[in-house]
Amino acid sequence: MKKLGLIVNPIAGMGGRVGLKGTDGEDVYRKALALGAKPQSHHRAVEALTIIADTLPEVTLLTVAGSMGEDAARQLGMPAVLIDGAPREGIGTTPEDTRDAALEMQRADVDLLLFAGGDGTARDICDALDSADSERSMSVLGIPAGVKMHSAVFALTPRRAGEIAVSFLAGEQVAVAEAEVMDIDEDAFRSGRLSATLHGYLNVPQDSSGVQSTKSGGTAADDTAGIDIARRIIADMVDDALYIIGPGTTTAAIPEALNIPNSLLGVDVISNKRLVSADATENDLLRLTDGKPAKIIVSVIGGQGYIFGRGNQQISPGVIRRAGKDNIIVVATRSKLLALGNRPLLVDTGDAELDAELSGYIKVVTGYRESHIFKVSS
Repeated sequence: MKKLGLIVNPIAGMGGRVGLKGTDGEDVYRKALALGAKPQSHHRAVEALTIIADTLPEVTLLTVAGSMGEDAARQLGMPAVLIDGAPREGIGTTPEDTRDAALEMQRADVDLLLFAGGDGTARDICDALDSADSERSMSVLGIPAGVKMHSAVFALTPRRAGEIAVSFLAGEQVAVAEAEVMDIDEDAFRSGRLSATLHGYLNVPQDSSGVQSTKSGGTAADDTAGIDIARRIIADMVDDALYIIGPGTTTAAIPEALNIPNSLLGVDVISNKRLVSADATENDLLRLTDGKPAKIIVSVIGGQGYIFGRGNQQISPGVIRRAGKDNIIVVATRSKLLALGNRPLLVDTGDAELDAELSGYIKVVTGYRESHIFKVSS
């Protein structure tokens, strides 16, 4: 049986629901805590690990003490070999913690390293393996647990991460290929500017139905299409209802057409064609929608197809349930939909029951007088 490594970044994803758009850096982590952020990566690691524990109970698991992996293994009763290193108490983890753990996994000849985190965690692992004095580079697969996940190293969902790991560890014919590790400047991101950089490559087990693609950008033609989409949405707006506008350039065309400031990469709320809340957090959305009708407008992430669970975690399962499935409006340019080929739109809210409810078919607004029916999958 091959060796499985597990690294959990316990602070990954904490900045999502509180509107911080990431959790890189100790100052941001402390701010997230002050805003009431809760850990996200532990339960997502457990979800992936459950599949492995149920299917391959004899697997050799190597992980890091405490919240970096041991706690997840203990919750499932999985025996684990602990490598050197542990997160420092009180400040979450640092990039050095992740890099040191990845190097130890490499030295231990781990065959597959599962990590729960986001693009920042993938970048740290990539840095560590690039610096390793070894001709062999282990395979790596991300359990999506961050706020921003633009890289092509993540499984579509934690469950799919577990399923791909089982296939790989059981010796099935799973191809391994280099996949892009992308990361963005979080400070620029919080200021409404998206600056993504190709950071390197990791060897990732390939599964066309289980591993996400790299996020892709839009085109100049998309800007014109976005204006037509905005006109359609505005024409259909109902008085006194709240419109929760998700992040993205397509959705940003709506407040721009109304001459309303927008946060572009955050979540804004409009009612009666006026701004109610800018860069709203989950708690803001829950407060505003208490007893008031609401509609959620989200766009499709280019190249990946996500409508929930990537970069818009402020629109949490609680917010989605309060608005209702029938009040979700998806907008996308035709070029983004065509780029998906035959792949469906995706949801990964962190609530498996809600993801199942959202699956099926949904209308996607693609122009002023144009829409398409698209499949949604969890």
